[in-house]
Amino acid sequence: MSYPVDEHVEDPRVRAARTKRDRTRTALITAADAAFVAHGWAGTRIEDIAAAADVSVATAYNHFPTKHALLAAVYGPHVRILVAQADRDIADGRPVVHALTDQIHALARLSRRHRGLTAAFTAAVLDYTVRVSRPPDPADEADPRVLAPLPEALRRLIERGQATGELHGFPPAVEISGMIINLLLLRSINRDERPEVTTALLLKMLFGALRPELVLCPSAPPFSTDAGGERAAPK
Repeated sequence: MSYPVDEHVEDPRVRAARTKRDRTRTALITAADAAFVAHGWAGTRIEDIAAAADVSVATAYNHFPTKHALLAAVYGPHVRILVAQADRDIADGRPVVHALTDQIHALARLSRRHRGLTAAFTAAVLDYTVRVSRPPDPADEADPRVLAPLPEALRRLIERGQATGELHGFPPAVEISGMIINLLLLRSINRDERPEVTTALLLKMLFGALRPELVLCPSAPPFSTDAGGERAAPK
């Protein structure tokens, strides 16, 4: 008597190999996170990360072709959280000023809470940009700007606001989002300031270009703070 073969049943050897690969990747990302925070971009080597993850250097390069790609894998989850929130806000029809204000505050908190990692990411992006001398290429699997696109959440929200008329149409979303992120990264490296201070500056830069009437009333949300120094919610 024969029984039908379930073609969807996975070969145990394939499943075991995938599990091992996933564990190795996780170990490398965990080791890289600690190394980049402790030693920065220039002071971190793939060889040291591989040793900390208890794998060979060849195995590390099999998972991540460059140090840039490995750092992007560490920083990428933070970026994906922001992009997912932007997509939810757009899908829910949330006012763009509200969504952008929360995004800027989240970015400021991220850069402060993970200051060492953000500094390493900034150095990696600058290093890669100088090396390739071109804008990000979506097909480039080693470009940290592609693998962890920090301006993406802002870009999507700004494009939405420009399409609905909530924001001015110039500068283009791709340009102003990049400018805001560049300023954020520079301040993260050069200044040890509270996220609320960074948030206020970035919001004034952003809405000064795209919604200047908000900036003309600096005591009103989203630029005002309450007595405890927390940013007030935009109305």
